[in-house]
Amino acid sequence: MSGYDASAAARVVVGVSGSLGSVTALRRATTLARRLGAELWPVLAWEPPGGDPAARRSPAAGLLIEDWQRLAGQRLASVLDEIFGGDAPGVRMRPVVVRGAPGPALVATADREDDVLVVGAGRRGLHRAFSGRVSRHCLAHAVCPVLAVPPSPLESELLSVHRRCTWHLRMDIRGL
Repeated sequence: MSGYDASAAARVVVGVSGSLGSVTALRRATTLARRLGAELWPVLAWEPPGGDPAARRSPAAGLLIEDWQRLAGQRLASVLDEIFGGDAPGVRMRPVVVRGAPGPALVATADREDDVLVVGAGRRGLHRAFSGRVSRHCLAHAVCPVLAVPPSPLESELLSVHRRCTWHLRMDIRGL
Protein backbone atom coordinates (compact mmCIF):
# COMPACT_ATOMS: atom_id res chain seq x y z
CA MET A 1 0.00 0.00 0.00
CA SER A 2 2.81 2.34 -0.81
CA GLY A 3 1.64 5.92 -1.05
CA TYR A 4 -1.71 5.15 0.58
CA ASP A 5 -2.83 7.70 3.15
CA ALA A 6 -5.16 5.86 5.56
CA SER A 7 -6.32 9.13 7.11
CA ALA A 8 -7.93 10.04 3.76
CA ALA A 9 -10.47 7.19 3.91
CA ALA A 10 -13.96 8.53 3.45
CA ARG A 11 -15.73 5.23 4.02
CA VAL A 12 -15.02 1.88 5.62
CA VAL A 13 -17.18 -0.66 3.79
CA VAL A 14 -17.65 -4.02 5.53
CA GLY A 15 -19.41 -7.19 4.47
CA VAL A 16 -21.98 -8.33 7.01
CA SER A 17 -23.83 -11.65 6.84
CA GLY A 18 -24.32 -12.49 10.50
CA SER A 19 -21.63 -15.17 10.48
CA LEU A 20 -19.05 -15.11 13.24
CA GLY A 21 -16.41 -14.08 10.68
CA SER A 22 -18.46 -11.14 9.48
CA VAL A 23 -19.16 -10.05 13.05
CA THR A 24 -15.40 -10.03 13.71
CA ALA A 25 -14.91 -8.01 10.50
CA LEU A 26 -17.67 -5.57 11.54
CA ARG A 27 -16.03 -4.97 14.91
CA ARG A 28 -12.65 -4.38 13.25
CA ALA A 29 -14.22 -2.09 10.63
CA THR A 30 -15.96 -0.06 13.34
CA THR A 31 -12.68 0.45 15.19
CA LEU A 32 -10.96 1.42 11.94
CA ALA A 33 -13.72 3.86 10.96
CA ARG A 34 -13.56 5.44 14.40
CA ARG A 35 -9.78 5.77 14.19
CA LEU A 36 -9.90 7.26 10.67
CA GLY A 37 -12.92 9.49 11.26
CA ALA A 38 -14.59 7.69 8.35
CA GLU A 39 -18.18 6.69 7.77
CA LEU A 40 -18.99 2.99 8.39
CA TRP A 41 -20.92 1.22 5.60
CA PRO A 42 -22.07 -2.24 6.74
CA VAL A 43 -23.23 -4.07 3.59
CA LEU A 44 -25.46 -7.13 3.43
CA ALA A 45 -25.61 -8.71 -0.03
CA TRP A 46 -28.49 -11.00 -0.92
CA GLU A 47 -29.63 -13.05 -3.88
CA PRO A 48 -33.02 -14.59 -4.63
CA PRO A 49 -33.28 -18.26 -3.63
CA GLY A 50 -31.83 -20.23 -6.51
CA GLY A 51 -30.07 -17.13 -7.81
CA ASP A 52 -31.12 -14.58 -10.41
CA PRO A 53 -31.58 -17.11 -13.23
CA ALA A 54 -34.19 -18.99 -11.16
CA ALA A 55 -35.88 -15.72 -10.21
CA ARG A 56 -36.13 -14.71 -13.87
CA ARG A 57 -37.79 -18.04 -14.76
CA SER A 58 -40.38 -17.84 -11.99
CA PRO A 59 -43.33 -15.49 -12.51
CA ALA A 60 -43.94 -15.42 -8.74
CA ALA A 61 -40.38 -14.28 -8.02
CA GLY A 62 -41.13 -10.78 -9.26
CA LEU A 63 -43.70 -10.41 -6.51
CA LEU A 64 -41.29 -11.74 -3.91
CA ILE A 65 -38.30 -9.48 -4.72
CA GLU A 66 -39.59 -6.67 -2.49
CA ASP A 67 -40.17 -9.14 0.34
CA TRP A 68 -36.68 -10.60 -0.02
CA GLN A 69 -35.18 -7.10 -0.07
CA ARG A 70 -37.16 -6.21 3.07
CA LEU A 71 -36.07 -9.42 4.82
CA ALA A 72 -32.43 -8.70 3.95
CA GLY A 73 -32.81 -5.23 5.46
CA GLN A 74 -34.32 -6.74 8.60
CA ARG A 75 -31.44 -9.23 8.81
CA LEU A 76 -28.88 -6.42 8.57
CA ALA A 77 -30.73 -4.37 11.20
CA SER A 78 -30.86 -7.45 13.46
CA VAL A 79 -27.12 -8.10 13.14
CA LEU A 80 -26.30 -4.45 13.82
CA ASP A 81 -28.61 -4.48 16.84
CA GLU A 82 -26.97 -7.67 18.16
CA ILE A 83 -23.52 -6.11 17.82
CA PHE A 84 -24.18 -2.56 18.95
CA GLY A 85 -27.34 -3.06 21.03
CA GLY A 86 -29.14 0.21 21.52
CA ASP A 87 -25.83 2.05 21.64
CA ALA A 88 -24.46 4.04 18.74
CA PRO A 89 -21.22 2.57 17.37
CA GLY A 90 -19.40 5.88 17.85
CA VAL A 91 -19.13 6.56 14.10
CA ARG A 92 -21.43 7.76 11.35
CA MET A 93 -23.03 4.66 9.88
CA ARG A 94 -24.92 3.99 6.64
CA PRO A 95 -26.23 0.40 6.46
CA VAL A 96 -26.65 -0.80 2.87
CA VAL A 97 -28.54 -3.78 1.44
CA VAL A 98 -27.39 -4.81 -2.04
CA ARG A 99 -28.91 -7.38 -4.35
CA GLY A 100 -26.15 -9.55 -5.74
CA ALA A 101 -23.39 -11.99 -4.87
CA PRO A 102 -21.34 -10.82 -1.87
CA GLY A 103 -17.96 -10.34 -3.59
CA PRO A 104 -19.19 -8.26 -6.54
CA ALA A 105 -21.65 -6.36 -4.32
CA LEU A 106 -18.90 -5.35 -1.89
CA VAL A 107 -16.52 -4.32 -4.68
CA ALA A 108 -19.28 -2.29 -6.35
CA THR A 109 -20.07 -0.53 -3.06
CA ALA A 110 -16.43 0.18 -2.18
CA ASP A 111 -15.88 1.88 -5.52
CA ARG A 112 -13.70 4.81 -4.44
CA GLU A 113 -9.94 4.69 -4.17
CA ASP A 114 -10.13 6.31 -0.72
CA ASP A 115 -12.47 3.63 0.64
CA VAL A 116 -11.26 0.74 2.77
CA LEU A 117 -13.03 -2.60 2.25
CA VAL A 118 -13.11 -4.96 5.24
CA VAL A 119 -14.04 -8.62 4.80
CA GLY A 120 -13.99 -11.65 7.05
CA ALA A 121 -11.24 -14.02 5.96
CA GLY A 122 -13.33 -17.12 6.54
CA ARG A 123 -13.12 -19.82 9.14
CA ARG A 124 -10.01 -21.66 8.10
CA GLY A 125 -7.52 -19.55 9.96
CA LEU A 126 -4.95 -16.93 9.08
CA HIS A 127 -2.74 -19.24 6.99
CA ARG A 128 -5.68 -19.66 4.61
CA ALA A 129 -7.06 -16.17 5.04
CA PHE A 130 -7.50 -15.62 1.34
CA SER A 131 -9.04 -18.99 0.45
CA GLY A 132 -12.64 -17.76 0.68
CA ARG A 133 -14.44 -16.81 -2.50
CA VAL A 134 -15.61 -13.43 -1.20
CA SER A 135 -12.27 -12.25 0.15
CA ARG A 136 -10.47 -13.62 -2.92
CA HIS A 137 -12.88 -11.77 -5.24
CA CYS A 138 -12.50 -8.54 -3.27
CA LEU A 139 -8.71 -8.73 -3.28
CA ALA A 140 -8.67 -9.34 -7.03
CA HIS A 141 -11.19 -6.69 -8.07
CA ALA A 142 -11.36 -3.87 -5.50
CA VAL A 143 -10.06 -0.42 -6.45
CA CYS A 144 -9.36 0.34 -2.80
CA PRO A 145 -7.33 -1.32 -0.04
CA VAL A 146 -8.87 -4.53 1.32
CA LEU A 147 -8.45 -5.68 4.91
CA ALA A 148 -9.11 -9.42 5.29
CA VAL A 149 -9.80 -10.00 8.99
CA PRO A 150 -8.79 -13.40 10.35
CA PRO A 151 -11.33 -15.33 12.39
CA SER A 152 -11.60 -14.62 16.08
CA PRO A 153 -9.99 -17.08 18.48
CA LEU A 154 -13.51 -17.85 19.70
CA GLU A 155 -14.44 -19.13 16.25
CA SER A 156 -11.44 -21.47 16.21
CA GLU A 157 -12.37 -22.77 19.65
CA LEU A 158 -16.00 -23.32 18.61
CA LEU A 159 -14.87 -25.26 15.53
CA SER A 160 -12.57 -27.38 17.67
CA VAL A 161 -15.40 -28.22 20.08
CA HIS A 162 -17.70 -28.99 17.14
CA ARG A 163 -15.13 -31.37 15.62
CA ARG A 164 -14.66 -33.17 18.95
CA CYS A 165 -18.41 -33.50 19.48
CA THR A 166 -18.91 -34.76 15.94
CA TRP A 167 -16.13 -37.32 16.34
CA HIS A 168 -17.59 -38.59 19.62
CA LEU A 169 -21.06 -38.76 18.09
CA ARG A 170 -19.74 -40.83 15.16
CA MET A 171 -17.97 -43.17 17.57
CA ASP A 172 -21.17 -43.57 19.64
CA ILE A 173 -23.18 -44.36 16.52
CA ARG A 174 -20.68 -46.97 15.40
CA GLY A 175 -20.68 -48.51 18.86
CA LEU A 176 -16.99 -47.95 19.38
